[in-house]
Amino acid sequence: MADLEKARGFIGEFKTFIARGNVMDMAVGVIVGGAFGKITTSLVNDVVMPAISMLTGGTNFTDWKFVLKDAVLAADGVTVESAEVAIKYGSFLSTVLDFLIIAFVVFCMVKLINGMHDRLRKKQEDAPKKEDAPTEPTPSKEEILLTEIRDLLKKQAEDHNACTD
Repeated sequence: MADLEKARGFIGEFKTFIARGNVMDMAVGVIVGGAFGKITTSLVNDVVMPAISMLTGGTNFTDWKFVLKDAVLAADGVTVESAEVAIKYGSFLSTVLDFLIIAFVVFCMVKLINGMHDRLRKKQEDAPKKEDAPTEPTPSKEEILLTEIRDLLKKQAEDHNACTD
């Protein structure tokens, strides 16, 4: 019975966790990031790498590799008995370039956001600061009346003292 209650509590906590705004924001970020990754991969593979291939003699960049062991073909010359073993550094360089583009875009975004925060902070610092001078509370009617009575009693006491001197 206790295990069932723990499971329900766990599921309830999970529902609360999922319903939080931060989790939903993170999910949107992951989806947008995945789409952005596809865009940069296309940029690298379809735009940048063909240009680099032209500069390097027209070879396909992703075909660049160090062959450690050639593929073994069967007697018919078509069927592959064992696949080629190779270090595909062209594909690796393409992935590194992909990463560098994404890192550069993220860097630019963070720099832009930090610049906006700095400008906002400077505006707030340059704004005239409102002095929080303590203001005395407005006296109530009773306090005003009591003050008048006190002042009248003081005056009467002074006048009485002046007469007796």
